[in-house]
Amino acid sequence: MEAKVLKSIIESMIFVSENPLGIDVIQGVLGNVDKMAVQRCLDELIEEYQQSDRSFSLVKVAGGFQFRTKPEYAQWIQKLKKTRATRLTKAALETLAIIAYKQPVMRAEIEAIRGVDSGWVLRALLEKNLIRIMGRKAVPGRPIVYGTSKYFLEFFGLENISSLPTLREIQELGEGGPEEATSEEAV
Repeated sequence: MEAKVLKSIIESMIFVSENPLGIDVIQGVLGNVDKMAVQRCLDELIEEYQQSDRSFSLVKVAGGFQFRTKPEYAQWIQKLKKTRATRLTKAALETLAIIAYKQPVMRAEIEAIRGVDSGWVLRALLEKNLIRIMGRKAVPGRPIVYGTSKYFLEFFGLENISSLPTLREIQELGEGGPEEATSEEAV
């Protein structure tokens, strides 16, 4: 199959897909097309969309590829769709961070770190599909074990869970932040 045609087919498949489309799925639909050829087309498409001055781009997210509008156009899209941005409380963000970095994790472990009951937060995160039940731990009482969902990756624009910043990177972001901002404002 000609590379230009292959690229157009892949682009159209991603365009109509509601969820990120993985290379294996694309290859499965295409049949006898080499995985490397699919990857080359995807790389070219990503580059083309980055080079063009469009309101959207092709990104690798949650183990697949998806068209995403650029953040600067969010307010108009929200008006069009009449949706409100998903808001997460501080408690939900804390709990989600614990789950993301410690998964698989039990409720008792989350509560030990946070120091408060987290039942309602876990229910809310489950309802928002940001976390999932991964199973039960093989200990007395067989407690539920939680982990992040594929939607978590989509929601935060992550390719995979290892795309999260490391604790060291987070600490480095905090070093000198407020003090430097204050000193610059004084200048």
